[in-house]
Amino acid sequence: MGEIVAIFANPGKEQPKIEAREGTLIKNEGLAGNAYTGYTLRQVSLLALESIAKMNVEEIDVAPGSFDENMTTRGIDLVNLPVGTRLQAGPEAVLRITQVGKECPGDCTTFDQTKECVMPREGVFTEVLENGKVKVGDCLDVKPSYRFGVITASDKGSAGEREDLSGPAIGQILLPFGDVIESVIVPDDRATLAKMIRRMINGGVNAIFTTGGTGLGPRDITPEATLDVIDRLVPGIGEAIRRETAAATPRAMLSRAIAGISGRTLIINLPGSPKAVVECLAVIMPVLDHALETVCGQGGECART
Repeated sequence: MGEIVAIFANPGKEQPKIEAREGTLIKNEGLAGNAYTGYTLRQVSLLALESIAKMNVEEIDVAPGSFDENMTTRGIDLVNLPVGTRLQAGPEAVLRITQVGKECPGDCTTFDQTKECVMPREGVFTEVLENGKVKVGDCLDVKPSYRFGVITASDKGSAGEREDLSGPAIGQILLPFGDVIESVIVPDDRATLAKMIRRMINGGVNAIFTTGGTGLGPRDITPEATLDVIDRLVPGIGEAIRRETAAATPRAMLSRAIAGISGRTLIINLPGSPKAVVECLAVIMPVLDHALETVCGQGGECART
């Protein structure tokens, strides 16, 4: 586990950077108040205090911020973390490493004095997956990264007669927790859906999210297909979703969605509409990390970075 020891925003070229005790990380953008936000791969830059120490020589004394990093860290081996690693920054924000090192433009004061720079070798660049406030002294730690499968149950979708919007919506919401390694559309057929769930389980996913087929219609068979596969029910998930979403629409009480466990894989049924998917996942998000770690036995064993 590491620590954030300094936070800096660069308001623009030729302007001095601003050091702050706290800041706000904005999803898909970067650090609020920083001019260089919104870059796909380099939204927030990090540099370890241990890397800065390598540059402290008699000719120059460098410190946090000398290399224009957004956040200076301590106690976490940033440079040896692989691209794709997720980082929990403070209690809320989640970052994902997108690049380690970059070409040095050679136009900074530090480079002018030393003719070398540690940032191109050991600077770490990230994108923001989850909003959150950070402050000096907050923890920075590697977050488990899980493998997800998404199955859309839809006769029309599988026949190419309807665009699947719910599956991609699930993937976007799950980004702070891991990556969707497979997303498929199958018809509303019990045997076909159960077979697909089993195949994904055998493929090593940590959780499967289904969308569609949870209502009262004659072709709505997703809960039954899920029951064919799971070993144990997790009734509280479906109960919580129905309770919370029924406040917005009484029709939510008609959902037959269930959740359960097969081996070490969590399976959760979600409704078919993108709006309902977003609302239901919002109910689950506060407990998803704990659920996955528990199902896997130990987060470090089952999760993959």
